[in-house]
Amino acid sequence: MSVLYLISVLIPMVTGAVVLVQREKMTRRVRELSVFFLSSLTSLLVLVILVLRPAPLEVLRLSDSLALTFHLDNLSMVFAVILAVLWPIADLYSHEYMTHEHGENRFFGFFTMTYGVVLGIAFAANAFTLYLFYELMTLCTLPLVMHEMDAQGRAAGKKYLFYSMGGAAFAFLSLAFLSHYGTLDFILGGSLNPALIGGMENTLRVVFVLAFFGYGVKAAVFPFYSWLPAAGVAPTPVSALLHAVAVVNSGVFAVLRLTYYSFGTELLSGTFAQWIMMGVCIFTIVFGSAYAWRLQHLKRRLALSTVSNLSYILLGASVMTSAGLTGALLHMVAHSVFKIILFFTAGAILCQTHHQDEYVFQLSGLGKKMPVTFAAFAVASMGLIGVPPFAGFFSKWAIAEAAVRMNHPLGYLGAFALILSAFLTGLYQLEVFIRGWFPGEGEDTARNARVTEAGWRMKLSFALLMALGVLISLFVAPLTALLSSAAQGLL
Repeated sequence: MSVLYLISVLIPMVTGAVVLVQREKMTRRVRELSVFFLSSLTSLLVLVILVLRPAPLEVLRLSDSLALTFHLDNLSMVFAVILAVLWPIADLYSHEYMTHEHGENRFFGFFTMTYGVVLGIAFAANAFTLYLFYELMTLCTLPLVMHEMDAQGRAAGKKYLFYSMGGAAFAFLSLAFLSHYGTLDFILGGSLNPALIGGMENTLRVVFVLAFFGYGVKAAVFPFYSWLPAAGVAPTPVSALLHAVAVVNSGVFAVLRLTYYSFGTELLSGTFAQWIMMGVCIFTIVFGSAYAWRLQHLKRRLALSTVSNLSYILLGASVMTSAGLTGALLHMVAHSVFKIILFFTAGAILCQTHHQDEYVFQLSGLGKKMPVTFAAFAVASMGLIGVPPFAGFFSKWAIAEAAVRMNHPLGYLGAFALILSAFLTGLYQLEVFIRGWFPGEGEDTARNARVTEAGWRMKLSFALLMALGVLISLFVAPLTALLSSAAQGLL
C-alpha cells in the first residue's frame, strides 16, 4: 500500500500536465469535470492514506544520504488533511472565478500540478525530499503569479523568483550540515548525531538561523515578506493558494520540520538561535498587522494580514515546547480555513464589480447587494480576529500561554504582540464589514448599485468553508487534544 503515496502525488501532477499539453483541444466543460474529479479523487486517496498509514516508500536512492522517500508521521498528517479538505473547495471556486479571466487551461494546468507537488512536501520523509518538492513548488506557482503577463505580473513574478531562489540557497546549506553531522531523515527531537557535533554547536545554530530565514521566505517573515503582497496581482484563486493553503503553509511546515525534526529543540532552546527566531516572529506579527491597518487596497490588506498570522504560527514554534507546537498547529488549521474564505470573498467582489482592483472605501453599501459574500467575510473576520468561541481565539490563547510559560521577557513580549495584533486585526477587518453594510452619510454607493451576488459555485464554496470554520470552532477541544498528541508524536 506504500505506493499510494506516489499515486496521490502523481495524479494531480499528471492531470495538470495533460491540461497544459491539451489546452488547445480541451473544452471548458471537459476540463472542469476532469480537474475537479481527479482533484477530489486525490483528496479521497490522501484520507485513505491517513487511515491505512502505509509504510515508508523509497522511490529513488541517489546516494547513501540522498533518497526520494515518502512517509506519514504526526506532522505530515496535519498538513495533508488541510490540503485534502481545502483543495477541492478551492478548485470548485476557481472554475467560476476563471470564467472572468483568460488563459484558463494554462491556469488550471499549473494549479492542479501544484496540488501534487505540495502533497510531496507533506509526505516528505527527509529534508532532501522536502527540499526537492519545495523548489518544484516555486516552478509550478511562478506561472500562476505571472498569469496576467502584464508589467505588474512580470514584476511580481521576478520578485517571487528572486526571493525564492535566495531562500533556497540558505535552505540548501542546512542539507549539507545535517547530512554531515547526522541524517536527513525527519526524527522528532532532531536528527543530529550527538557524537559528531561536539564543539560545533554554535556553528550549527548559525546554520539553523540561516535556514530559518531561507524557508521563512515562503512564510513571509520580515524582511522577506514583500513578495507576498506583490503576488496579489495574480487571480484570486492564486492568492488563496499562496496565502492560505499551499505556498505559505509549506514555508511554515518546512520551518516546523527544521526546528523539531532536524536540528532539534535540545540544541536550539535557550540559545541565540531561539531568541533570533522568536524576535523576528514578534516583530513580523506587529509589523504585518500595523501595515495591513494602513492599507486601503483590499487584497494587499489581506496579504499583510497573512504576513502577520504566519508569524503567529512561527512564534508558537519558536517557544520550542510541545505546547507551543500545539498552538502553532491549531493556528495553522484555523488560519487556513478563515483566510481562504477572506480571499474568496475578495475575489467574488472583484468579479461582480468588474474591477481590476478594489479598495475598502469603494465597498460602501455592497453588503446589501452581496449578502452571502459579506456574511462569509464576517464569519471569517471573527475567526481571524479571534473572537470567542471561534477557533482563532483558542489558537492565539494556546500560543500566548505557551510563550508566557517560558518565563522569559521575549515570551511576555510575544503574548503582548498577539494582543496588539488582534486589536489591529479587529480594526482593519471590521472596517470592511461596516462599510459594506452600514455606509456612512455622504459615501458613494452609486458605483455598486447594479452589483449582484456571486454565482452558485462561489456561494457553495463560501457555505462549505463557513461550515468548516464553525465545525472546527465547535469541536476545538478535541481538535486541540488531537494536535497536542501530534505535537508529542503520539498519534
